[in-house]
Amino acid sequence: MKTKWMAAVLALALVASCGAIMSYAQGPGGGPGWGHQHGPMGHMFADLNLTDAQKQQVKSIMEANKANMHGLMQQMMQNRLAMLQATSNGAYDQAKIQALATQKAQIEVQMTMQHEALQHQIYTQVLTPEQRTQLDEKHANEINRITQHLQKLQSGATPAPEE
Repeated sequence: MKTKWMAAVLALALVASCGAIMSYAQGPGGGPGWGHQHGPMGHMFADLNLTDAQKQQVKSIMEANKANMHGLMQQMMQNRLAMLQATSNGAYDQAKIQALATQKAQIEVQMTMQHEALQHQIYTQVLTPEQRTQLDEKHANEINRITQHLQKLQSGATPAPEE
């Protein structure tokens, strides 16, 4: 029963992440969640006014990398299942939990590397110089926002909640 449930959760996670990416590639109004949630990659490229050709390029890049991301998501779900099984009924085997946590971290590294490689590919192969400049400005603003937040945390001030 748990295996079927976890398979359903994995399928939903895959559909949700790929769906968000594909809805972004379709453009405004092209899929659910466009107004506020842009998916794993969409937020990076929001407000850049991609042309239809660029949207198709993004979609093609995402499709080409779908199998790899699916494999990583499956590994992550298997790890989560193993962690849940290892801690069922109040069980606590520190060595086993440490091994699973280490495995999870390694999978997250691979997922982050894949995500950043896709962003780089889109940045270098799809965006115009003007769009790159606009994206670079958004990136700099995000760096400044995080830096200010860290400074507040270091000074002991209570930061305002994120929007």
